[in-house]
Amino acid sequence: MPASTHKTLKIDGSTGEGGGQIIRTALSLSMLTGTPIEITNIRAGRAKPGLMRQHLMCVQASQQISNASVSGAHLGSTAFTFTPSTVQAGDYNFDIGSAGSTSLVLQTLLPALLFANTDERSQSTVTIKGGTHNPLAPTTDFLTEAFVPALAKLGMQIDIELQQVGFAPIGGGTIKATITPFMRRANTLPFKLTERGELVNIALVASVLNLEYDICKRELASAKATLIEAGIDEALITTRGNKLHGIGEGNTCYAKVTREIADTQNHKEYHSEMFTLLGEKRSSAEKIGSRLSGLVKRYVFDTDALVDEYLTDQLLLPLAVAGGGDFTAHVVSEHTKTQAWLIQQFLPVEITLKVIDEQKTLVQVAC
Repeated sequence: MPASTHKTLKIDGSTGEGGGQIIRTALSLSMLTGTPIEITNIRAGRAKPGLMRQHLMCVQASQQISNASVSGAHLGSTAFTFTPSTVQAGDYNFDIGSAGSTSLVLQTLLPALLFANTDERSQSTVTIKGGTHNPLAPTTDFLTEAFVPALAKLGMQIDIELQQVGFAPIGGGTIKATITPFMRRANTLPFKLTERGELVNIALVASVLNLEYDICKRELASAKATLIEAGIDEALITTRGNKLHGIGEGNTCYAKVTREIADTQNHKEYHSEMFTLLGEKRSSAEKIGSRLSGLVKRYVFDTDALVDEYLTDQLLLPLAVAGGGDFTAHVVSEHTKTQAWLIQQFLPVEITLKVIDEQKTLVQVAC
């Protein structure tokens, strides 16, 4: 990315949704464009304002990969400045020191490392220790099954390996990402996820860490029964249970909904959406399974959009730096609107959120 004018960009961290996403996206874009930033009012509306451990790790990791000078960044800090230098490809290791989300730290670094300065076009690896399955953050499963395949459609090559699982409150999980520098190729097809094709498969997966395997069976049975009752063909539903390895204990389940989106010259293309839930002490396995199927039913029956709320949020930045594209989204959250606003502070792109009807939003990212 070309360096922008090196005037410090001042960002009010309480704008829009006002959460940690502003910090992460601002760091990504600061490194990509060489723009120094000053963020104030960090997470001002939250119960515990300021930088939490996971946000601080995002700052420190960004500082390391871009040789940045930083001031004011410490636990609880409500303002800091960040002035990046050159992003270097390399092998990096980060330990959040809590069950903070490894996914969110990785997503902060990804855009910069995709465009890292490297002579040999060498890959970078990033190993992060912390939580892999967190509430209010994409799980590692979400990254590997939905986020990474969507980025592959943009020509971005990332491989994520879950080395050890980690749930809150203990954490202790590890992920390792291998990132290949991004080269935009002239013959790359435009990114377009707008038309829904045939439903191909709904994969239901439930996993436990140091808990009874019976929980998986009950979650899967409950989710499957509810989907069949709703009229989904049983032949389209597959189920799988897993026993995970790690410290602490936890339960997670997800549904991966795959559709055909194109069928050209003997080549079929697919798009998958992921819906993930974490087990809760006060909720039965049957209730979690039923909630999971509810998320699937909403996506299958209540909208004509291809992309659901969370992937919408996470696709805007990669799309903006890769040359744009468009997709239909089910929900445009406050998070997504804040993300669109922030990207446009750094990059000469226009992100339009155009409502086609009440249930179908066309999100167009044009560079």
